[in-house]
Amino acid sequence: MKVVITGGGTGGHLSVAKAFLEECFKNGLECIFIGSNAGQDRIYFENNHYFIQKYFLKTCGVVNQKGIGKIRSLWHHFSAFYEVLGILRKEKINFVFSVGGYSAAPAAFAAIVLKIPLIIHEQNAQIGRLNTLLKPYAKLFFSSYLDTSPTKFYPINQAFFQTARIRHRVINVLFMGGSQGARTINNFALSVAEDMKARGIRIYHQCGKRDFERVYKEYQSLKLKLMVFEDGDNLEGDFDICLFKFSQQMPEIFRICDFALSRAGASSLWELCANGLPSLFIPYPYAASNHQYFNAKFLENKNLGFLCEEKNLFDEVLWDILGYLEEEKISQISKELQQQCSSNATENILQIILKNI
Repeated sequence: MKVVITGGGTGGHLSVAKAFLEECFKNGLECIFIGSNAGQDRIYFENNHYFIQKYFLKTCGVVNQKGIGKIRSLWHHFSAFYEVLGILRKEKINFVFSVGGYSAAPAAFAAIVLKIPLIIHEQNAQIGRLNTLLKPYAKLFFSSYLDTSPTKFYPINQAFFQTARIRHRVINVLFMGGSQGARTINNFALSVAEDMKARGIRIYHQCGKRDFERVYKEYQSLKLKLMVFEDGDNLEGDFDICLFKFSQQMPEIFRICDFALSRAGASSLWELCANGLPSLFIPYPYAASNHQYFNAKFLENKNLGFLCEEKNLFDEVLWDILGYLEEEKISQISKELQQQCSSNATENILQIILKNI
């Protein structure tokens, strides 16, 4: 059986694609990737040997383009669509699995035209424009936020389950703004660092590569015990701040921490859930359709997460939350977060697909 996995652009989309690829490979399915030569698609998959073939097409986003830029982008998608028609016919594909993002458009529309079953996984609570358009034509539509989804569990790297635990008190706090960092979260961490020290709380801070030098210098001026962490170093020791650009050891960092301040991209949100790590979500305000806000709102409505928009982020917000998280509350939230996830999610998704095509 041959499968096309398509879509990407950002880590949130691509992490789902990677999880699904690994499950397909484990079950003996042959997988082909169709994505874009822009975004992070090539970075994620160019050297991945689980795919029997990879196509990185000349496409880019349409929504944020204007004038000639939008016309050019649509033309690239139209050209890629015709290229994908040939690929799907030649390879005799059994189904197309789309994780969304602009790079999914050519293969998704080609699947519809050729009457190949189209399966969609929507990562966000606010359905993207492309998936809104494609949803009526999809054989199956998976979402962790819709009651109509065949399963609501989100595909998550197994390592976040393996390092999960129930939290009982807040000793270590994680600040993270995604792989690129977030200046607002970085500034907030700097503003509360001395008070955190006074409260006996240690900071783990993923600041991103672009803002590292500035954040590093500002921490030094606070005269706190600062450790710069790189993968392979000891994560525990005599320090007040553990600062790093990005790390492949995030599951282990999650394990150490008791509370997190984070953006609300879908993959980060569900990884925090799987690990049982209570969090204050600070959505990126310029995300498409404000989807990060609605992701975080989904957990807030269940009383399993805290939500604060950037414009309302003040020190008192954090202190009030930490005061609320007395032992009984934090343990309850930590336990119930883990119940929102399943380590068998990707396996279940694949089995549902195979039963329905």
